[in-house]
Amino acid sequence: MSDTSVKKVDSSSSPHGKQGQKYLASGKSLSMRLWENEQPTEAKSSTTRDYETVGYVINGKAELHLEGQMVLLEPGDSWVVPKGASHTYKILEPFTAVEATSPPSQVHGRDE
Repeated sequence: MSDTSVKKVDSSSSPHGKQGQKYLASGKSLSMRLWENEQPTEAKSSTTRDYETVGYVINGKAELHLEGQMVLLEPGDSWVVPKGASHTYKILEPFTAVEATSPPSQVHGRDE
């Protein structure tokens, strides 16, 4: 019996979220998204999300402000934002990163 559940997502036709994220592959309990060439900005207001996020920096620099702490994110760094944690990002240099969220961020309005 062959497994027919394998999904391939061509990112050139992936949908985009309201904040500029590109949604990649998504399963029942985990999804991926890409932040591509995000430009420097001031930090937005802190937010909390109903999902856990892990990320990996491909290019650029950003500050992650998480529960009163600040972490500098540079290429090769990875990070975790726990579900329900107050956080925001400040982009310092054009920034590209991939994130995985559990449960999927784009389902049930979790990213809004």
